[in-house]
Amino acid sequence: MPHRVRSLSYLRVLAFAGLVSGSPVLGSIAVAEELLHQRIDKLIAASAAGDLAARAEDGEFLRRVYLDLAGRIPSVAEARAFLDDMSADKRTTTIDRLLASEEYSTHMAEAFDVMLMERRGEHDEWMKFLQTSFAGNKPWDQLVREILAPDAENEAARGAAFFYTKRLERYGQQDDDMPGLVRDVGRLFLGVDVQCAQCHDHLFIDDYKQEHYQGLYAFVGNATIRTDQPFPAIAEKPLMKEVEFTSVFVQVPKSTGPRLPGGEEIELPLFKAGEEYEVPPDRKTNSPGVLKFSTLKILAEQLPRAENEFFNRNIANRLWWLMMGRGLVDPLDMQHSGNPPSHPELLDLLANQMAAHKFDIKWFLRELALTETYQRSGRLPAEGTVPPATSYRAALEKRMSAEQLLRSVLEATGESTRVREEKEGAPKFKDVADRFNKALANPPKEPELEFAPSVKGALFLSNDTLVLSLLERHEGNLVDRLIKLDEADAVAVELYLSVLTRRPNDEERADVREYLDQNGDRREAALGHLAWALLASTEFCVNH
Repeated sequence: MPHRVRSLSYLRVLAFAGLVSGSPVLGSIAVAEELLHQRIDKLIAASAAGDLAARAEDGEFLRRVYLDLAGRIPSVAEARAFLDDMSADKRTTTIDRLLASEEYSTHMAEAFDVMLMERRGEHDEWMKFLQTSFAGNKPWDQLVREILAPDAENEAARGAAFFYTKRLERYGQQDDDMPGLVRDVGRLFLGVDVQCAQCHDHLFIDDYKQEHYQGLYAFVGNATIRTDQPFPAIAEKPLMKEVEFTSVFVQVPKSTGPRLPGGEEIELPLFKAGEEYEVPPDRKTNSPGVLKFSTLKILAEQLPRAENEFFNRNIANRLWWLMMGRGLVDPLDMQHSGNPPSHPELLDLLANQMAAHKFDIKWFLRELALTETYQRSGRLPAEGTVPPATSYRAALEKRMSAEQLLRSVLEATGESTRVREEKEGAPKFKDVADRFNKALANPPKEPELEFAPSVKGALFLSNDTLVLSLLERHEGNLVDRLIKLDEADAVAVELYLSVLTRRPNDEERADVREYLDQNGDRREAALGHLAWALLASTEFCVNH
């Protein structure tokens, strides 16, 4: 009962704590209005054009929601408790508990690090910024403002500058990747990839113009890495004139000041030489000074706003992808009239509600997790045909990140505590994480969006000495628990609950019984092999 009270209280807070007024553009939120998750399900059902899959069984749902909100599979104790719980509201209670957990903020920090940095590198200050942001449920618009105009004086948020500094690093004789930075600002925060519009209007997408690329370049083109601080920090050179450009196809000189796609051009102020700074640079300390006209600050003010349709739709689409496995707009960074969303009315609803609820990520994820669409089984509808992924008639397989696989392997084998606490004989957690990343993560600068099995990943999970060492017997781990069970059926149940978050069916019980009977003289090794077989299976490696 206490959990149910918390759930109802949370809804009342959303209804009355300043959210009923919405935004001046998006209108108000009526207290008596249907909840977002109910409206989502109606729109999905209305356009399904076929049977919907049944509701996921408890084990399937539990595994999915733990991976999505905590970044790992549930422990065997958590699985047993949930499967044995007969409460009608146990799914809602579990969602709320996971959203309130420390694991939620850790997982979201890792997920957004992969999304925003695309494996370019690591920095403690950056991860601290993301971790504290999600722990405090920082609104998405505020988080983006802190990334786009990082403040070196704000110790809690200064790590946000890593988004810029890593992209502006120079390697050997290469210049900084300014075109890549311009592209990523558009892709990751607006869902618009203007890379191919740098030298001319996009050849295949009518909506993307050269002025869009150059307008974004005018915002960030004068950013440089500060050398006077030990942490990531950005300086700016003053923008004294508009950016000049010419299409390689139409030799007509043009120019633009800072300008967002779909927005108005910002007029540049005129300063006399030497009057560009509120605080002049200091050559002795290498302090860059403070500009009177900062294009980064203006970008941070204008881009993450409720009135910016691109911004709203992008984050709504990315969070939908995070939970459902596919964006309503796919690819995520290709929002344009020639690539409409699979459900236009639904994306409009999600974008408007995200903005109206002050870009509250936790609230938004909760609503998605409560939908029948999210809680649908991955088993095909009764008719037997494979529904299109865009229909969301059945749950989609989702790629598990290297971080999710690492935590899930440690949880399944019962080795999480031993590795995290670096007990005697245990490998260091960071070393284990590095091994998983090298084997399972994408190369730098490649988005991780779809499930893409690889020989390298399969060989790692099947044969890596570190993975195999987790299946050796240690006090309290999976193999140790299994070897203490006399009955083959009890072994099968403990094994399947630990690794796959479900109880075995009759055929699987029989297989375990037969294998143990055949290997009675090498029982410990046999139990490790059974656990290895489940860990290396597709069922374990994919979030169903």
